[in-house]
Amino acid sequence: MDIISKRKKDKLVSLIMSLTKAEKRHFRLMSGRQGDASKKLYLQLFDYILKKERYDVVELLKHNPQIKSKQLANVKMNLYKQIMSSLRLLHRNNIIEIQLREQLDYARILYNKGLYEHVLEILYKTKERALSLKMFSLSMEILEFEKLIESQHITGSMHPKAEELAHQSLILSSTIRKTQRYSNSSLQLYGYYLQFGYIRNDQDYELVTKFLKNNIPKTQYHLLSFFEKLYLNQSYVWYYTMVQNFALQYKYAVRWIDLFNEHPIMIKEWTSLYLKGFHNVLISLFMNNNYNRFVNVLQQMEVFVEERFQSFNQNERSISYLFLYIHRINKHFLSGSFKEGLVLISPLEKLMADKYINWDSHRIMVFHYKIACLYYGANENEKAIFSLNKIIHENRPDFRVDIQCFARIINLIAHFDLGNELLVSYQIKSVYRFLAKMDDVQEIHKEIFKFLRKTPNLLREDFKNELAILRDKLILLREKPYQRRPFFYLDIISWIEGKIQDKHIGTVIAEKFQARQLKKT
Repeated sequence: MDIISKRKKDKLVSLIMSLTKAEKRHFRLMSGRQGDASKKLYLQLFDYILKKERYDVVELLKHNPQIKSKQLANVKMNLYKQIMSSLRLLHRNNIIEIQLREQLDYARILYNKGLYEHVLEILYKTKERALSLKMFSLSMEILEFEKLIESQHITGSMHPKAEELAHQSLILSSTIRKTQRYSNSSLQLYGYYLQFGYIRNDQDYELVTKFLKNNIPKTQYHLLSFFEKLYLNQSYVWYYTMVQNFALQYKYAVRWIDLFNEHPIMIKEWTSLYLKGFHNVLISLFMNNNYNRFVNVLQQMEVFVEERFQSFNQNERSISYLFLYIHRINKHFLSGSFKEGLVLISPLEKLMADKYINWDSHRIMVFHYKIACLYYGANENEKAIFSLNKIIHENRPDFRVDIQCFARIINLIAHFDLGNELLVSYQIKSVYRFLAKMDDVQEIHKEIFKFLRKTPNLLREDFKNELAILRDKLILLREKPYQRRPFFYLDIISWIEGKIQDKHIGTVIAEKFQARQLKKT
C-alpha cells in the first residue's frame, strides 16, 4: 500500500499544503477555464489531498472510482504541473526573473518564425534589465542568444555588433567566474559554521583561516560587483563569527547592510538577503553585549518589516518572523528580563508548527534552545527541561554539535536546581561520554562535572565555598581564547553567583544589566 502520512515525504502533498487561499482560488479558476472541472481527475486528487493532508491509495481509489490505479502516477504528475503553471501565472508580476524569462521565451518563439530584428530588440531590453539587477547568469544566457543570431543571420549591423557582443561576453564571463568563487567561499564557510559553531581549538582555527586565505582573492573592494561584495562580506561575517571576533563580524555585517542601502533596487529583489544582513549585525551586537545599539538596530528592522510585510512573499515572511523572534528573545537575554520574554513563546511555537512558515531543522533546534533558556532564566526548570529534551533526542548527532552539547549541560544544571541529585549523578557520565564522542570536552566542562560529582557529599557549609572556587576557576578560563565558547551558550558564572547569593540566574543577569546601564548614564 502506498501511504503517505507525512506531507514532507511527498512533494505534491507538501506543495498543496503550502498553498494560500489566493493560490487555491486561482488554481480552481484556471482549471475551470479548461473545461468541465468536475470531470478532471487531477482536481479530484487535489480535493482529496487538501482535505486529508496526505493520500492513501486504497482510500483514494475507493472514494474516487473514476481514478484508476494505473492512472494515479500520471494524475499526480499532471496535478503538480497544473499547480506550478497556476503559481507561475499568478506570481509573474511579483517575480522579476519570471518576467525576464518570459521575454526570453517570446524571443525564442519569434526566432523560430524568422523575425530576427524583433528578437534582437526583445533580447536587448531584457538583457539591460537583467544587468541592472545584477542577474549575470541570465544576462549571459541572453547574450549567447544574441551571438547566435548575429553569427548566423544578416541583421545589418554585423561588424560593430560582433565586437560589442564579444566584449560584453568577456566581461560577463569574468564577472560570473569571480562571483562564483566568492559565493562558493561564502557557502563553504557557512557550512563550517553550521557544523562546528564557534571554533574549539587551534586545529579548527587553522582549518577555517587557511580556507579563507586560499579562497578569497585579494582585490580592491571598490572594484568588485554587487554580488562579489555581498559574498565577500558574508564570508568574513561567517569567519569572524566562528573565530569569535565579534567587533570585525559587526564591521562586515554593517558593510553588508550598507551595500544594499547603496543599491535600493536590490532590497526589493533580494529582501531575504537584506534581512539576513540585519540579523548578523544584531548577532554581533548581542555577542558584544551592546544593548543600546542592539535595540536601535532591532527597531530599524521591525520598522522595515512592518512597512513592507504586505508585499513580502511566503519565504520573506518566514525569514522576517525567524529573525524578529530570535532577536526579540535575545533582547530579553541581554537585559535579564526572562519572565517578560515568556510571552514570546506561545506565538513562536505556533509559527514553528505553521505549514506556511516551514523552518528547517536547524532553525527549529535554535528556537528550542532559546525557549529552554527563557524558561530556565525565568526559573521554570521543568519547562526548560522539556524543551531541552527536544534537542537531546535529535537523531542527527553531527548536526549543530555545539547546541546539542550545551543543551545537555543546561539540562544537567536544571535537574541540579530541582534537587534531582540521583538523576544528575547518573546523567553526568552520559553527558561526558557524549561530549567525548563529539570531541568537544573543554576545561569548563571538566570543572562543572567535577563540581556536580562531588555536590552530593558536600556539607551545607562547604557548598558555597566550593562554588566560589569554581567561579574563580571559570573566570580565569574565560580569558583563554578557545575556552570562551561555553560562555556564549550559558552564563555559568552568573548561575554560580546566584547560588552563592541565594538568587536565581535571571535575577543576577538583570542586576548586572542595570549596573551596566547606570555606568553609561
